[in-house]
Amino acid sequence: MSQVTKEEEYMVFRNWDKELTEENLREQIAQAKQAWKTAEATEPRAESVQYNQSEDLIVIKLKNGAIFCFPPKLAQCLEGASPEQLADVWLPPSGSSVHWESLDVDFGIPELVAGIFGTKSWMAELGRKGGQAISSSKSAAARKNGKKGGRPKKNISVNS
Repeated sequence: MSQVTKEEEYMVFRNWDKELTEENLREQIAQAKQAWKTAEATEPRAESVQYNQSEDLIVIKLKNGAIFCFPPKLAQCLEGASPEQLADVWLPPSGSSVHWESLDVDFGIPELVAGIFGTKSWMAELGRKGGQAISSSKSAAARKNGKKGGRPKKNISVNS
């Protein structure tokens, strides 16, 4: 078993600026309650969630009446899930997140509404794949530009 040096101990506990006392604990609880009230008043919250198998969409009805939906293939850890697993989705009473127990997956509602469907590396990979998208109009434009000699050169004017 290895010894923990004073420096390592400091690194582990550096966020503990105050000694834990009854007064500090009450202050932290009050701050947490205020943060919760602020989040409840300003962040989107879900009223219901379901998987629509016929359209292959996760549908979230927000408490403000808006409806948000997305295809599961966009979300990290949902892309390969079965329809039964996707249908096994639930909300906590706060409506702040969605959970898939059988997949061990959780997403915050504010993050989903903001278009965040996973980690930074997952989102980067989604963007990379999106940039590779091929459509008939994209292919036709590439062929047309190729016949003209490729992309037009940029005109650079030099003022003297």
